[in-house]
Amino acid sequence: MSGPNLLQYGFFLVVVALLVKPLGGYMARVFEGQPTFLDRVLFPTERIIYRLTGIQPDKEMDWKQYSLTFIVFGLVGTLLLYGTLRLQRFLPWFYPAYQTTPITPDLAMNTAISFSTTTTWQAYGGENTLSYASQMIGLTVQNFLAGASGLAVGVAFIRGFARQQTTKLGNFWVDLTRSILWILLPLSLLGSLLLVSQGVPMNWNPYVQAATLGNGQQVIPQGPVAALEIIKNLGTNGGGFFNVNGAHPYENPTPLSNFLEMLAIVMLPAAFTNTFGRMIGRPRQGWVLFAVMAVLFVAGLLLCGSAEQAGHGVLSDIRGVSEHASELQPGGNMEGKEVRFGIGASVLTAVVTSNGATGSTNSMHDSYTPLGGAVPLVNMLLGEIIFGGLGTGLYSIIMVALVGLILAGLMIGRMPEYLGKKIGPLETKFITLYALACPLAVLPLTAVAMATKAGLSGLVTNKGPHGLSEILYAYSSSFANNGQAFAGLSANTVFYNFTTAVAMMMGRFALAIPALALAGLVAQQIRKPEVGNAVPTDGLLFAVLLVATALIVGGLSFFPALTLGPFLEHLLGS
Repeated sequence: MSGPNLLQYGFFLVVVALLVKPLGGYMARVFEGQPTFLDRVLFPTERIIYRLTGIQPDKEMDWKQYSLTFIVFGLVGTLLLYGTLRLQRFLPWFYPAYQTTPITPDLAMNTAISFSTTTTWQAYGGENTLSYASQMIGLTVQNFLAGASGLAVGVAFIRGFARQQTTKLGNFWVDLTRSILWILLPLSLLGSLLLVSQGVPMNWNPYVQAATLGNGQQVIPQGPVAALEIIKNLGTNGGGFFNVNGAHPYENPTPLSNFLEMLAIVMLPAAFTNTFGRMIGRPRQGWVLFAVMAVLFVAGLLLCGSAEQAGHGVLSDIRGVSEHASELQPGGNMEGKEVRFGIGASVLTAVVTSNGATGSTNSMHDSYTPLGGAVPLVNMLLGEIIFGGLGTGLYSIIMVALVGLILAGLMIGRMPEYLGKKIGPLETKFITLYALACPLAVLPLTAVAMATKAGLSGLVTNKGPHGLSEILYAYSSSFANNGQAFAGLSANTVFYNFTTAVAMMMGRFALAIPALALAGLVAQQIRKPEVGNAVPTDGLLFAVLLVATALIVGGLSFFPALTLGPFLEHLLGS
C-alpha cells in the first residue's frame, strides 16, 4: 500500500477519534435532559410537537411498550412511503419523459421497507425512477425518522444498563423527537451547506438536455441532492439520489466531499460509545468499545487496500490490463473505481460504508478483487459491530461482547456479568436469539436463491463462485440494513423484491427487540460491585475477548459460504 493512502486512512481515524468525546458528551446531555447550547431555540419547538401530538414526555415505557411503539412507528412509515411511491406520478415535479422505470407494487413495497428500516437497498436507478417529490417527501423524511428511531432504541438499551430496579427505559417519542431536533437536523443543515459549497446541487430545476462534443444528446439530472445526501450518511441510510450513488459527481464532486460524507457516516456511531460510557457512569467502558471498533476498522482497511493494490491475475489474463504502477497509471485493480478517488479513497469508502450500515458507495464492489470484495461482505456479516448504524452499532457490539462473557463464564465456572448486572438464563436466551438472527436469515435466503430458477435468473453477468458472492452479498446487505450491492445481480424482480424485504425486516426488528428485552431485564437488577474473579470489562483482556468472539462466531456461521464464494474465486484465479 502507498504512503499517501496510509496517511489518508490515519488522518481519517484521527479526526473520528477527536470527535468522539465532544459529540458523545453532547448526545449524553441531550438524552439525559441536561442543558445544551441549542435548548433556547429548540425547547419551544419540542413543546409544540408534544402539544400537537398529545405526547406525555414524563410518561416512560417498559421494554414491551417501547418495542411495540418502535415497530408500529416503522410500519406506519412504511405504509406512508409506499403510498407516496405509488402515487408519485400525481405529485409535483414528476417528469414522465425521464422517470421511465415503472413503480410496480413489489418494487414500491421493497423500497418502502428499505428506507423505513435504514437499509436503503435500491433495486432501481434513482434519476430514472423517482421524482423530486418522492425523493424529498418520501425518502429524505424517512432517512430522518428511521435514523432517529434507531438512535432512540440505542439510548433505551443504554438506560437498561445505567438504571437500577426499574422497568422503564424512557419514552420512545421523546427520544425520537430529541434525536431529530437536537442531533440530526442541526448536523444536516451544516453538512448540506458544506456539500453545496463543494458543488452538490440543491435545486428544483427540470432535467437539462445538453449537446455532447460528438453531437449527441445527454440528459443531466438536477434536483435537491444535498438535502438527501447529508442525512443519508448521518442517519446511516445510504440510498443514492442517482443510480451510481457516491460515484456521481453531483452526489460526491470532490475528494473533500468524499471525506466529509465518510465522516458523517462514522462520527455519530463512534461517538455513541462515549455516550454509553457517560450514561452508565464509566467512561472507560466506552473507550474500550471504541478501541475495538477502531482496531477492526483498521484491519479491514489494510486487508481491502492491500488486495486492491495487489490486483488479481485473472484481470490481466482476460483483459490484458497491466496492474503494475507506472507513470501512466497508479497500478492495482482500478476496474470499477472512480478515477477521481483512486484505490485509496475508494477502499476507505467501501470499508466505512460496509461497517457503518450505509450503502453510500463511490465504486463498484462487484469489480473488486475476490479478497477485496470479501472485506465489506465480512464487515456486514459481523453484525454492525464496527461503528454500525445509529444506535444499532452500540447494542450490536455489546451483544457480541455478552456472548463472549457467557462463554468465558462457562470456562471459569461462574455466572457472567456486565457492569454489575448478572447475565442469567433468561438474559442468555435473548442474547442467543440475537446471535442466531443473522445466520438464520441470510443463509436460508441465499440457499433458496441458489436453488431456484427465480433466484438464479438474477445472475445476468456472473456465475460460479462470484455469482454466489453476489447473492450472499445481497442478503447480507439487506439484513445488515446496509443497502450496498454487488451490481451484477439484477434485483428488481418479484422474487428479490420480496426476499430482500424479508431480510430487511428481520435485520431491523429481530435484532432490536431482543436488545430491548435484554435492556428491560437488566434495568430491573441492582448493580452490584464486580467481584475479583469476574472478567474485567474495561481493559485489554475484554477487548481481545470481544474481537475473538466476533471472529469465531462469525466464522462458525459463515465460513463455509465464504469459502464457496470469494475465497474459492480467489483460488481459482490465482
